[in-house]
Amino acid sequence: MEVRTTRFGMVEVAEDRVITIPKGLLGFSKYTRYCLLEPGDDACFFWLQSLDEPGLAFVLTDPSLFVPDYSVPIRAEQMAELNITRLEDAQVFCIVNKVDGVLTGNLQGPLVVNTVTRAGEQIVLAEKRWTTRHTLVKVAKTADRPVAVPA
Repeated sequence: MEVRTTRFGMVEVAEDRVITIPKGLLGFSKYTRYCLLEPGDDACFFWLQSLDEPGLAFVLTDPSLFVPDYSVPIRAEQMAELNITRLEDAQVFCIVNKVDGVLTGNLQGPLVVNTVTRAGEQIVLAEKRWTTRHTLVKVAKTADRPVAVPA
């Protein structure tokens, strides 16, 4: 399928890259259909691009790549809503932002995706251990391009 984006123009997206988020993301509840754009095979950052709004896209990452002890407790009713029968079928992402030369991740509001059905939900964690602006990496500038360095 072809998807119109403001950042990348028209892109071809395989059907297995489409994610449905029935409740939408926090603050964007009317947008429920997205695709996952992967810049390369070894990428650790992805674009979650809205299929219905070309200008709406979020940078995502797997938070466990940067915060090894991060885990998301998924309640039984959340697993049922997402039709997750095995935890291995759940993929956790966090939305990434750049703040003053630091890439931060929203670890308090992770996105959980059923990798089998490709349905997702943004979950708000009650535990205050994690924040919406958790430092993932600092971005160092080089002569030609920014480079991510461990925080």
